[in-house]
Amino acid sequence: QAQLVESGGGSVQVGGALNLTCTGSGFTVENYALGWYRQAPGQQREFVAAISAGLEIADYAASVKGRFIISRDDAKKSLYLRMSSLRSEDAAVYFCAAGANSRILRTAPNCWGQGTQVTVSS
Repeated sequence: QAQLVESGGGSVQVGGALNLTCTGSGFTVENYALGWYRQAPGQQREFVAAISAGLEIADYAASVKGRFIISRDDAKKSLYLRMSSLRSEDAAVYFCAAGANSRILRTAPNCWGQGTQVTVSS
């Protein structure tokens, strides 16, 4: 059974940094595009960043470009999100996702994690 498990969420002050990790199991992680989404209270889930399989081409939402870095370690079946210069509007539940390709990841991911809370305080 395919599974994604996030970790690393927590509380941080505005301007601070936080690292998220997502570990996959039950499927061949290296063959899948991986990504991060987030959902703030009362808002729809939104795309944050993605990284393709193989060439590891990264893509970011405009709101996080230059502040967040997505990476993956296929040997560890893991996906990472390095978040820096955090803003209050970055506070949300962050979800990792896997898709058979980048298009599927962005439209209808094959698998979702359970989410990890990120709180940003001023």
